[in-house]
Amino acid sequence: MSNEKTTPISELGEFGLIEHLTKNFSTKNSSTKKSIGDDAAVLDYGTKKTVITTDLLAEGIHFDLMYMPLKHLGYKSIVVNLSDVYAMNAKPKQVLVSLALSSRFTVEAVSEIYAGIEHACNVYGVDLIGGDTTSSQSGLVISVTAIGEADEENIVYRNGAKPGDLICVTGDLGAAFLGLQILEREKRIWLEHPGVQPELGNEYLIQRQLKPEARKDIIELFEELNLKPTAMLDVSDGIASDLKHLCKQSNVGCEINEATVPIAETTYNTALELNFDPIVCALNGGEDYELLFTISPEDETKLTNETEISVIGIITQNANETILKTKSGNYHNITAQGWKHF
Repeated sequence: MSNEKTTPISELGEFGLIEHLTKNFSTKNSSTKKSIGDDAAVLDYGTKKTVITTDLLAEGIHFDLMYMPLKHLGYKSIVVNLSDVYAMNAKPKQVLVSLALSSRFTVEAVSEIYAGIEHACNVYGVDLIGGDTTSSQSGLVISVTAIGEADEENIVYRNGAKPGDLICVTGDLGAAFLGLQILEREKRIWLEHPGVQPELGNEYLIQRQLKPEARKDIIELFEELNLKPTAMLDVSDGIASDLKHLCKQSNVGCEINEATVPIAETTYNTALELNFDPIVCALNGGEDYELLFTISPEDETKLTNETEISVIGIITQNANETILKTKSGNYHNITAQGWKHF
């Protein structure tokens, strides 16, 4: 028996694992403008640059079919990938979808998934151009690849933030996390008392979890305002975690003002009802699929009338230091407690 030391994947985490597995890879083709390390890869095949991203959704890890309708699952699987394309300030054009299916899924069930996929393609104006299907011994797995395009000068990466830049976020935060808590609560009640009808209550929070939307409108707004962020990514793991990625890539720090972090009233009240701290939900909840980005200070006036965008902090020169200024004026290091993939 070998005495060679082994390392649990959980010790590295998702990004540490990616870094470990790909550290010896180098790009060989001039058409590869950006490879691993951002929301999407960027390829150069002519006047427009091609943006490609892929994501995997596994049953029991990313979704629970006890409360996730199949049509919603199909829709969400497309949206979360398109969000990564928008996070590059690019416009999605095509998607490929691959499914691994266990024997319990019928043709009618798979048709429901594809009805959701079709609806998302129609809403966001993208084409389904291919994919693959295979059998699975461990439930349902969905893999989506999204392809987009942008002019090279418009593409925004994670590594462009500079000290003094303002940190902005779209929409509001924490709702999807609380929607998940409500669904999980009702699932537990149903398992203990089969036949009891669920009392979901808050439609907004549930919808933010089951049927999120990607911020196509914000990318169109940037174009209209002639505004290009200095760095950007989408909020999938929680802004505490995603801010750390942005700061690491840009070799900067940040300071966030709790008072300006956007939290919907229903999110705030529900958090208190469920004994959660609203700001913890907003910072660490994840799955909001809003856009987190930085802008030069001179561009702040362009956002004066934009109610869908909040300025929540500032980039500092203290590399990788992420600080939260509380409403009471205290300062704390931000600890990422969001989604961990392993």
